[in-house]
Amino acid sequence: MLNKILIVDDSNLIHSMYRLVLNRYEGCKIMDAMNGLEALDVLSRENNFDLILLDINMPVMNGIQFLEKLKKENIHRNIPVIIISTEGREEDTLRALKFGAWGYLVKPFKPVMLYELIEQVLEKKPPFLSAGKG
Repeated sequence: MLNKILIVDDSNLIHSMYRLVLNRYEGCKIMDAMNGLEALDVLSRENNFDLILLDINMPVMNGIQFLEKLKKENIHRNIPVIIISTEGREEDTLRALKFGAWGYLVKPFKPVMLYELIEQVLEKKPPFLSAGKG
């Protein structure tokens, strides 16, 4: 069961799309950050996140930098992170997994692909990859 998700992406349109897709998880609180630095600020004020959906290319602090900092903090290191990015390069995928991402999904994606990754994360079976665009 998902109670709280943090969406980290620099696009307001993407935030709206995630809220639409994630409405299937009734009662789940969704919080937003526009870059990695904002996400760290949210995490400093809020606890008990079940999942982070993270873009790679963002201003101020990108997703890889955020993930690296997140995994160094004991209090947040076990929050599952799914990278969702237009960057589908193998090197980005490997870097994200190296820094502790639980999954990687390439934009654009079908909602069912995200649901499947989330279900795998909830079953605590990292790491996961998705075939990507669809």
